Amino acid sequence: MADDELIRLAGHHRVATRYTDWRGRPADVPPGTLVAVLGALGVDASSPAAVRAELERHRERARTLPPTVVVRRDAGEGRTAGRILERLRRSLRPTGDLDAWIEPGEPDVLAEPSAERARGGPVPLDGVEGDVPLGWQRLKVRQGGREESAALLVAPASLPRPPRMWGLTVQLYALRSRGSWGIGDLHDLAGLAAWAGRDLGAGFVVANPLHAAEPMPPVSPSPYSPMSRRFPAPIYLRIEDMPEYAALPPEGRERFAAMAARLRALGGPLDRNAVWTAKLEALEAMYRSSPGIRRDPAFAAFRSRHGAALRDFTTWCAISEERGTTDWRRWPPALKDAHGRAVMDEPRHHARAEFHAWLQWRLDQQLAGAQKAARDAGMPAGIVHDLAVGVAQGSADAWIYRDELASGMSVGAPPDEFNQRGQDWGQPPWRPTTLAADAYVPYREMLAAALRHGGGLRLDHAMQVSRLWWIPEGASPADGTYVGYDRDAMLGCLVWEAHRAGALVVGEDLGTVEPEVRDDLADRGVLGTSLLWFERDAEGRPKPAARWRELSLATVGTHDMPPITGFLHGDHIALRDRLGLLTRPLAEETAEHREQLAAWLGVLHAEGLLTDPPGEVLRALDDGSDAHDRQVVAALHAFLGRTPARLIGVSLADAVGERRTQNQPGTVDEYPNWRVPLADARGRPVVLDDLVEDPEVRAVLERVSRASS
Repeated sequence: MADDELIRLAGHHRVATRYTDWRGRPADVPPGTLVAVLGALGVDASSPAAVRAELERHRERARTLPPTVVVRRDAGEGRTAGRILERLRRSLRPTGDLDAWIEPGEPDVLAEPSAERARGGPVPLDGVEGDVPLGWQRLKVRQGGREESAALLVAPASLPRPPRMWGLTVQLYALRSRGSWGIGDLHDLAGLAAWAGRDLGAGFVVANPLHAAEPMPPVSPSPYSPMSRRFPAPIYLRIEDMPEYAALPPEGRERFAAMAARLRALGGPLDRNAVWTAKLEALEAMYRSSPGIRRDPAFAAFRSRHGAALRDFTTWCAISEERGTTDWRRWPPALKDAHGRAVMDEPRHHARAEFHAWLQWRLDQQLAGAQKAARDAGMPAGIVHDLAVGVAQGSADAWIYRDELASGMSVGAPPDEFNQRGQDWGQPPWRPTTLAADAYVPYREMLAAALRHGGGLRLDHAMQVSRLWWIPEGASPADGTYVGYDRDAMLGCLVWEAHRAGALVVGEDLGTVEPEVRDDLADRGVLGTSLLWFERDAEGRPKPAARWRELSLATVGTHDMPPITGFLHGDHIALRDRLGLLTRPLAEETAEHREQLAAWLGVLHAEGLLTDPPGEVLRALDDGSDAHDRQVVAALHAFLGRTPARLIGVSLADAVGERRTQNQPGTVDEYPNWRVPLADARGRPVVLDDLVEDPEVRAVLERVSRASS
């Protein structure tokens, strides 16, 4: 165990020295983990003397103004200024007079260039009339002879509750159409949203993260381990929808049409490398044949709006192509500094970066088109974008935000029920203190970008606003620890950006979650996530529909679990057994699964949602029969409709009867993660064009629509 001084130092920096595991048992964090994690935070805990010196430095810093102050505006109008003063007196503990004032009109780095900003001089906090305006301002404090300054965010108290509605969840790359180039694209997303909203009354579509991947092959298949969370991936562009495509000579269009046809004919797992190679060739030809793009005022306005962030990302793309690797850690030393002279002053980087900026411009337009199609179809929310919890270690964001990310650390999860060895996602975490010193700008930019063309945001691993499981490099996931973030500040930024966008927010609050986090999310209007297979009472029985959370997105499963049909047949147990991922005997896992399934079938039968007796269904499943599968799928979703949940989510994979899971945690190449094209229960490919005419799919979704109304 760690000694008392090390424990105290860890506590000052929100580093957990003990936690509760998924079985409810206390677990102590090894001292070596604490030393490594504190070191990544810039805190020297390498010796007892170093620990004592850091404790003294902490005492000195405790009475200074933090670099960023975030407060929420309560319902009681006019109280915010008093609350800010109260917080300052409590944290600074002044020995004499404390003068504090705000300077309205602090430029918001994310505001539109043309946005009007408030004017006026400094306003003493104790003289504010009405209430402090929402948004970003500058807070200044004088005590004694010392004057300090901080960024100030006044965030809304809460987001409004969304109307009750149902919608689809989809892994877009898996949803192909007869017009897409081997994987689903933004044209397909618009088509899916238009059909679901117009014909079925759906209110939203939750898509997998569309974050940027590598600019050249090999392209990582996981949408949850991107190169950047700030910009989207050009692989999702529909080539034929771009204005430059029509300008190509006929022979060029014919050649690219033939390439697209070959990609559509590919069988087996999805091949992102082949798709991106073909699309990149087409995009480069289109760019070369349209030199006027560079002088287009709309393109110039787009580049100006996204400023340094776009410049840095597109420069990373250009250097990656030049060096033959996206991992900036393998570049020459002069190129490792994203803002150094060798990067900023190299003309050839700028020329290629302009091409990648053009791709982002066209992506921005197609993303806007997908959201417009959804809203035009009557969807209250439209597209809900998914925000991954992090980026890959050698990624663009890790290069651009190197000082804001903790080197030598990786985000993951401790062992839990479904991943009994824990998880290491290979992603560097934000450094909380550096993020606060930067007024949360990288975090805010990421949120604003995700919300720019959507009606909602899904936070993968919602605990990212409160704490993350940090794993020292070379250690196992079980030997990590939780590092806390300023939850009030992170939530304040999130709520402010969602408020500006008029969007809803859903947090994936699954796994080992601090109870107060769920309370705080709900208090701020952020919906949680309720998965049917995990909704059990204290005795482990299925939770009655009436006792489910109202402020949540209710679904049967998630992308890290098997679709319903695969779950019914125990495919996930057989898969994990084959891959050596089980930590209990196969017979024990199978028996527990059958018991859980029997319990849910009993509930569905008792509710009148499943006509066939549970015993009959179980016997059929034991015999390998699929005779009851579609009835169970429909019954489970009808049950969701009886819960008070504001949002009911239906996985498109469940609707078509897919049996294969998209991702098997704990594997890399042992399973084709994120490369499984949408198919029905018999493995026959399902394309969007046929999906909208499928009477069985329509029957399932119409039943959900009726139950959710």
